Amino acid sequence: MKGKVAVAMSGGVDSSLVATLLKKEGYEVIGITMRLSDEGRGFCLSPEVDAAMLSSVNDAQKVAQQIGIKHYVADFRDIFQSKVINYFLDEYAAGRTPNPCVACNPQIKFGALMERAKELGADYFATGHYAQIKQNAQGEYGLYMGMDKHKDQSYALYRIKRDLLRYIKFPLGEHTKVETRQLAEEYGLVVAKKAESQEVCFVPDDDYKAMLRRFRPECLKPGDIVDTKGNVLGRHEGVPLYTIGQRKGLGIAYEKPLYVVRLDMEKNQVVVSGNEDVFAESLIAERTNWLAFDELTEPMRINARIRYGARQGQGTVYPQSDGRIKIEFDSPQRAVTPGQSVVLYDGDQVVGGGIIVE
Repeated sequence: MKGKVAVAMSGGVDSSLVATLLKKEGYEVIGITMRLSDEGRGFCLSPEVDAAMLSSVNDAQKVAQQIGIKHYVADFRDIFQSKVINYFLDEYAAGRTPNPCVACNPQIKFGALMERAKELGADYFATGHYAQIKQNAQGEYGLYMGMDKHKDQSYALYRIKRDLLRYIKFPLGEHTKVETRQLAEEYGLVVAKKAESQEVCFVPDDDYKAMLRRFRPECLKPGDIVDTKGNVLGRHEGVPLYTIGQRKGLGIAYEKPLYVVRLDMEKNQVVVSGNEDVFAESLIAERTNWLAFDELTEPMRINARIRYGARQGQGTVYPQSDGRIKIEFDSPQRAVTPGQSVVLYDGDQVVGGGIIVE
């Protein structure tokens, strides 16, 4: 045996195939599924969400039984609520736009769940992410983009601790999504034809506004929609219901298209302007995490991605005296959004990243 590996099994095609592939490679494989819903304890988001989450546990158990591996369930309902759901709601309530996967990965999947895997005697921890971990000539491990650039998930993984990379496996990083489906069918996995969810796992119908109205109603105060000079153009139902770059849903008849360019929580205003003002030449980010080195000490040429699925923009990153970073882009970037992450790349390698603050 090559060692013991714990696979984070969500009940979907990707993680089910990972468990199958690793077992065929000669690893002793166990599966762990996180229970994240909170039915019956006052935080039931909707019957549909709870049903889907419990179905995921059942599907993972079916796959584990099919391929002949032990399966465990980790109850992370409390930590998921405090570290991910509350973070998600609090960030929106503060006028920022969070990415819940960026919060979940280092604290839950590659935090609490990976720790649980160690307790079960696992030498390695594997997930179904489309990314790669490679070792360079000096023996150092790095995070790289997946082979399938349309499915690449390296953006959401940049906050993993650098010293954990040597224990993590991403078998699907060398495959495309099409290949994954084909392999799952070839192996006859019971979830081979299961549909893939595109929504945030805990947001019913992908409607974060409904969640805010239910769980953070105090942050939704009606106010003015103004232009950059302060002229009132309309009314809004709550600043957190808007995002930078938004055009639709403003309810304003104007001579030219208007876009949200700033959210002012202090004045309770949504600031709008023409498309040209949605672009920014630079940004500031904090809470940085570095994967290619211990610390950024001098300016560096990089490619930066300012949101999941966005094209990379070239520029230079500068370390700041307060630990933050400043990125100056070669070409202005559209809708730089506080709360989102900026992830830095050197070719296909993830250098690091941080949370955008301005």
